[in-house]
Amino acid sequence: MTGDYITFSAGHLNVPNQPIIPYIEGDGIGPEIWQAARPVFDAAVKATFKGQKRVAWWGIGAGETAFKQTGSWLPDDTLKALKQAHVGIKGPLTTPVGTGHRSINVKLRQALDLYVCVRPIQYYPGTPSPLKHPENVNMVVFRENTEDIYAGIEYEYQTAALKDFLAKTKQLAKVRFPETSNFGIKPISKEGSQRFVAAAIDYTLSHGRHKITLVHKGNIMKYTEGAFKNWGYEIASENYADKVFTKQVWQQLKATESLDAANKALKQAQAQGKIYIDDIIADNFFQQALIDPKQFDVIATCNLNGDYISDDLAAEVGGIGIAPSANINYQTGYGLFEATHGTAPEFVGQNKLNPTSLILSGAMMFDYLGWPEVSLHIRAAVAKAIEHKQVTWDFAQKIADAHELSTSDYGNYLVQLIAQQK
Repeated sequence: MTGDYITFSAGHLNVPNQPIIPYIEGDGIGPEIWQAARPVFDAAVKATFKGQKRVAWWGIGAGETAFKQTGSWLPDDTLKALKQAHVGIKGPLTTPVGTGHRSINVKLRQALDLYVCVRPIQYYPGTPSPLKHPENVNMVVFRENTEDIYAGIEYEYQTAALKDFLAKTKQLAKVRFPETSNFGIKPISKEGSQRFVAAAIDYTLSHGRHKITLVHKGNIMKYTEGAFKNWGYEIASENYADKVFTKQVWQQLKATESLDAANKALKQAQAQGKIYIDDIIADNFFQQALIDPKQFDVIATCNLNGDYISDDLAAEVGGIGIAPSANINYQTGYGLFEATHGTAPEFVGQNKLNPTSLILSGAMMFDYLGWPEVSLHIRAAVAKAIEHKQVTWDFAQKIADAHELSTSDYGNYLVQLIAQQK
């Protein structure tokens, strides 16, 4: 491995011509999709820089594979490598359901304080979709990544101290079956909410988008998700007053003047390039995202909602097999890009599943590095492959007259398409 480490200073990544980028192949089908994706990345870098820049890949371990080799699901050396390099990419990792260790994905996000998960929802023409007009779906999901239920604070029903506390605070009577109830604690902080919403605003402004919707269940969870909404509006009004127009301002104008005055003020703000920030209850969002997806642009939401929403929206444009993801701390520069799907152990060795989620996550990584031309090559190749109906098994079952490619052949096809690009 010959290369130089990426550094971070004054809020910016400093990317050398040969950046060292760690990768975790992952468990299950992880190695298969990585082996298909890496040549695509290298081909796109070569097509862009003609040999003047390249990636120095550094294989590191996590998950079941690492456990079998080292006895640790998340070796200290892996965290050290990711911190040293600032930017990394990974495949899916095994997480047992109901028992066993907690998610290594979550541990990585918490250990590196990757407080933002960015999930762009983009439709590629020809992709199989359950919607009549999937081309109307064009959103970016911002999911808070370090708080909420994912903090992992849970108690079994035998925990007497927690029950005593609930009894003393007169909350135990709200529990329907207190003798057998397990409990989970949902931390939502002002600091965490506001740095997250600020990141969503900065992203919206820098990417030429126009609207942020805070998605929450604040009507029920008033001190957690309701506070998240309020803190979001607060940071927008206090730190971005000249760059945003909020629903709260619109509502105030409507109440004190008129609906026409409120709408006129909104149009004027939009004409000035300000972004509009509103909010919606989570269950209503799911309905509206199906009925009228055009009304949404950037979605900012808490951790659990973001998990549900990002996969739901991905299904509208082809599923998680094609959905990319980035986990980022904009304050430290740390970024970890990952496939959004699971390990699919039942398909291991069949060389048939779709590597596009990891490939498009790599495109996001190159955008983050400040190499957008590389990303353009990758996305153009993916779009053309789908247009030409050269797809893997999952899409081939749903696209008439499709040519089914293996995982590795699909990767090779993308490499060929990149080589043909001018």
